[in-house]
Amino acid sequence: MRILACVIALVAGVVLGPLVVAGAEIPLITHDGRPYVPLDQVAAALRVRRDWTSASARARLVLGRQRVVVTRNRALVEVNGTTLRLSAPAVVTPGGWLVPEEFLSKVVPRIAPRARLVAARTAAPPRPTIVAVAATREAAVTDLRVRSYPSFTRVVIEADAPFTYRIERVRDGVLVRLEGLVLQSPRVEQVHDGQVGELRLEAAGGSTTATVTLEGEVADVREITLVDPFRLVLDFARPAEREGRRPEAPMLRQIVLDAGHGGHDAGAIGPTGLLEKDLVLDITFRVARLCEQRLGIKASLSRSGDYFVPLADRTSFANRQRADLFVSIHANAQRDLSAAGVETYFLSSEATDIAARQVAAKENSVIELESPVARQKLDVLKTILWDLAQSEFLAESSNLAEIIQDSMTEALHIPNRGVKQAGFYVLGGAAMPAVLIEIGFVTNPKEERRLRDGRYRDEIARAIFAGIAEYKKRYDQRMRASIGD
Repeated sequence: MRILACVIALVAGVVLGPLVVAGAEIPLITHDGRPYVPLDQVAAALRVRRDWTSASARARLVLGRQRVVVTRNRALVEVNGTTLRLSAPAVVTPGGWLVPEEFLSKVVPRIAPRARLVAARTAAPPRPTIVAVAATREAAVTDLRVRSYPSFTRVVIEADAPFTYRIERVRDGVLVRLEGLVLQSPRVEQVHDGQVGELRLEAAGGSTTATVTLEGEVADVREITLVDPFRLVLDFARPAEREGRRPEAPMLRQIVLDAGHGGHDAGAIGPTGLLEKDLVLDITFRVARLCEQRLGIKASLSRSGDYFVPLADRTSFANRQRADLFVSIHANAQRDLSAAGVETYFLSSEATDIAARQVAAKENSVIELESPVARQKLDVLKTILWDLAQSEFLAESSNLAEIIQDSMTEALHIPNRGVKQAGFYVLGGAAMPAVLIEIGFVTNPKEERRLRDGRYRDEIARAIFAGIAEYKKRYDQRMRASIGD
């Protein structure tokens, strides 16, 4: 069993080795399966002026008159006014800003032509089995969450303050000793999903223990700690699945298309009565036909008629189908009746801007139409999103969003409102790349007229399909390359 214990390195990725830059060593980091380098260390090695924090939306590097602007969660980098596309987005982790390794070959030579960056891989450092997080006071358990995914089971232990922990292998599973963590009453979760059998949280001499009974082979365990609030996130997966997934990775063969709203939830309503739920279902059918007829992939629908589907059930359906992609289709609404254009979202606990936050709030308000138990989930939305925002699908979701957004704006010739991120509850549980598309504004009289036209709906469907097809092409190429390595 491998224990990934360094908190910062875990959230950012696995340290693979150093890069030698003018005599300096910069760690090469794997994040979401891709090679990255820390931006602050690149800046220090090149002696450029840096302008960013972990909360910044953009990072700026200045070397004389040379300027580089990097935007978080975007694969586009601006160099002296010219936009370059990298293979993966820049990301911000608790360890700081990370940029794709190719930043060194594509961006650095443009601002520092004489800089010579040489990659030198070394063996990974040994991984300790104990992780200590500084605790300022005694912590109490505030929540315990378990969620099953196709390839792993995630356990989240949330507390009102930091605590220390030790993970030990035991005969039939894993024992986690949670030092300085107080539990008011024991918790037992019967999971039995093929990876985790039972989870038992119990008080033990002033602290707490979490006993995880595993099904089948002893699982590989990956742990991450997150803050605000403090959480210990444990992922359990069979070693054979994790280690064998890349060389045996299949081509993209299945997609789940999610038509927003439905049933008693009409969604947005246009000036002349166009209902979002009817519009997006029609377009979803059209996209599904194109995917199956032209790409030869299976397209499953989260709803195939005018009925209500709870938000969490939509991605749960995609997980059960073991889908490769999840695409949720919606139509926008705004009090400003002149608002127009298309925008594409992927999941993040922090919204890109106020408008993105408003769109997410509108879509998340659907939960008010669900059961009282479901409505209570809205209170923990932020923490759930934080748990899942660290998943391996974030970079791929960003990539998929950019490709679909480019395809739609080029094909439809309508305003490009950009790729954005926000806390959409419907995307929260997806165990695959997932995006939400706002195809236009039904509240705009001009756009509503176009959205009623069957020919224009065909154009929208073809544009979404073209984006999916381009993503599949690139994805399949990467998979073939990975199998051949």
